[in-house]
Amino acid sequence: MPESIRRESRVSPRVLGPVIDEMTRCVHYQTAVDIVAIKFACCNEYYPCHLCHAETADHPAEQWPLGERNQEAVLCGACGTELTIESYLATNECLNCRAPFNERCRLHAHLYFETED
Repeated sequence: MPESIRRESRVSPRVLGPVIDEMTRCVHYQTAVDIVAIKFACCNEYYPCHLCHAETADHPAEQWPLGERNQEAVLCGACGTELTIESYLATNECLNCRAPFNERCRLHAHLYFETED
């Protein structure tokens, strides 16, 4: 399997916050394609979205630096695969199971990942 993805063979990482289903949807985003959780750089914990982190973490969110795009920080809620930031930003679907991701999440990418802009 490419280095850019890693399949969790037994137990997927825990996802914190107000998760409403096993595919990591939350009370804020719950469409069919809202199936990723993001590992936050500040705490190394997965949350379904920036609002979940803001509401439940005891600290402010920090973005992943540009130089750390090789970090596995995106969890596919459909199959449990962890994707690197670089891989996630380059696709609209899981590289393992091909489940579609919400393309509109790109509007929020700057909340999770430092950008060049």
